[in-house]
Amino acid sequence: MQASWMILASLFFASMGVCIKFASTHFHTFELVFYRGLIGIVFMTALCASQKVSLKTPIPLMHVWRSVVGVSSLIAWFYAIAHLPLATAMTLNYMSGVWVAAFLVGGTLVMGRAEEMPRQGPVVLTVIAGFMGVVMILRPTIEQNQLFAGVIGLLSGLGAALAYLQVAALGRLGEPESRTVLYFSVGTTLTGAVAMAFVGPSDWVWPHVLWLLPIGVLAALGQLCMTKAYTSGATLVVANLQYSGIVFAALYGQFLFDDQIPLIGWAGMLLIIASGFAATALRNRALPRAPAEEH
Repeated sequence: MQASWMILASLFFASMGVCIKFASTHFHTFELVFYRGLIGIVFMTALCASQKVSLKTPIPLMHVWRSVVGVSSLIAWFYAIAHLPLATAMTLNYMSGVWVAAFLVGGTLVMGRAEEMPRQGPVVLTVIAGFMGVVMILRPTIEQNQLFAGVIGLLSGLGAALAYLQVAALGRLGEPESRTVLYFSVGTTLTGAVAMAFVGPSDWVWPHVLWLLPIGVLAALGQLCMTKAYTSGATLVVANLQYSGIVFAALYGQFLFDDQIPLIGWAGMLLIIASGFAATALRNRALPRAPAEEH
């Protein structure tokens, strides 16, 4: 099943989160973003060459928009990973499924499609449930003076939702997965480089600098698998399989970092996952012409 690429992508992203947790004690967020993109450029350029994929794209502006929203989400996510338990940061980022449902419902309301209004009730309820889960997750962050990081993590999910919609649109226009990921890596590198020019680089401390390499490689592999999943698999299934990343992150957090998440935090994660499943299924049925799901 093509959508199973998302499970592999989620494993790569959770593993990347582990590397970020370790590297963030020695490098600031913009450096991690820069090196993640730089290594990704090398990796994806080689892949494009091996696949004989041209680096020239007929839709450059779509890649620019994908980079803007994707890099913004990435910066927020890296910051959240560095300052929150890994499973919490992953869950807030994976609110993207609920955000997409909220966008589609909001778009229907703005467009004034009265005939579709009665069908929006269940979707709206799942969105509300998802945000109740966020409140449950953020309560422990308030008690641990991590509210700012929690809000940043929530915003990373908002950006990820916009990025996923754009990835799906690029796939429908026939953009190769490798070229899509390459252009995103370029945007990531440029953003990180500009930010580093203002805040300055950190000293390279051996052997901690070695964490930078797997961040870039795992990120590129995760992006490639995610893009392949969204372009060749059923969007409904792919969007649900992404939540496997929370399971991977929770296992990593428990065994590697001894993350202590209160019961209310775990309950919030489960509520968000359940809401994501329900919102994805309901919006697929109630909004069949949604941008992310047109073929």
